[in-house]
Amino acid sequence: MSHQIVVCGAGIVGLSTALALARRGQRVAVLAPRTAVPAADPNRYHPRVYAISPASQRFLADLGVWDAMPSGRLMPVEAMEIHGDADGQVNLNAWQAALPQLAWIVESGEIERVLIQAVRMFGIPWLEDRCTGYRDGEIDTESGARIQAELFVGADGAASPLRTAAGMKHDAVSYEDTGLVVHLDAERAHHGTAIQWFRDDGVLALLPLPDTADGPQVSMVWSMRNEPAQALLALPPEEQAARLETLLAQAAEGRLGRLKVRSKLHGFPLTLERAQMVAPGIALAGDAAHRLHPLAGQGLNLGLGDVEALARTVAGREPYRTAGDLRVLHRYQRARAEPVLAMRLATDGLHKLFASHATPLVWLRNAGMHWVEKAPLIKRRLIAGASAN
Repeated sequence: MSHQIVVCGAGIVGLSTALALARRGQRVAVLAPRTAVPAADPNRYHPRVYAISPASQRFLADLGVWDAMPSGRLMPVEAMEIHGDADGQVNLNAWQAALPQLAWIVESGEIERVLIQAVRMFGIPWLEDRCTGYRDGEIDTESGARIQAELFVGADGAASPLRTAAGMKHDAVSYEDTGLVVHLDAERAHHGTAIQWFRDDGVLALLPLPDTADGPQVSMVWSMRNEPAQALLALPPEEQAARLETLLAQAAEGRLGRLKVRSKLHGFPLTLERAQMVAPGIALAGDAAHRLHPLAGQGLNLGLGDVEALARTVAGREPYRTAGDLRVLHRYQRARAEPVLAMRLATDGLHKLFASHATPLVWLRNAGMHWVEKAPLIKRRLIAGASAN
């Protein structure tokens, strides 16, 4: 089989890549097993949620998928509270930057559902297969087929089979932390505020979600050291829920009243990863290209930024160049170098800063938070930087 562009992966980044390229007049196909997204339940939310920045929201709107998501499943974030591990605190509000909201909290399943529908409506071919090998500009698949294309896009996740098969360079460093995610019933209303605590034992975030029949709801993302996280994950469900609620009562300082577990607890390893983004006939996007600490919630936003830059660069190439021309792909790589590096340095730097227990650093980071809290200009710049990703 021969195609102009083949996108490997059918997650949010893969499907949005295929749609963005197709909308710019490129002949594209998706290579991935088909996934069924269950119908939305009014009182049950997908375990993985994302903080979608204004830039990502505009991109999804340009793809024609944002308005297809039910408004009742979208939660605007109007404010953020960031607590240090002493008395430092920073409060960010959308009005400080003349914005209607800082971000939207959206379920992974809702974004995937509308993207699948859009890909089908656009008539984009879907090859239900998996990449198992790569050589000389051809992909070998699980079914034994061989696929040729001018350009293969690896949007197939952090473990990227395409990246591995093509032998592209990839570096990964473990944070020795586990990301724990679960949805919680809250006793008090969150008022559209995302709350984060930088603690000496990890980073805890409570993200606002739409209310359920049981009242206010938040999504927890807790970056916890591996040993206590794995011990928590190993407990029987009832004991696990009781233990987690006890830990939250202490860590969240009663900010939202009592927090009660309402979904299954999930855990995933946290790593800092960087890969060779391009090679002749290959471009990587999203987690296949880079992976960051989730403390800033910018992973998917960076991935969607990759998609937008790749689609714009490939569609805007000279008529005499192919989609996989390395000169074209280097333009994509250069376009993404600065935003990816800036976010990598920011998230890794914050993690290292708050991971240290040295007394001077404890004082310095909390004093810095006090200073930022009193500096409206700095707050506006922080909001503008996060909004642009």
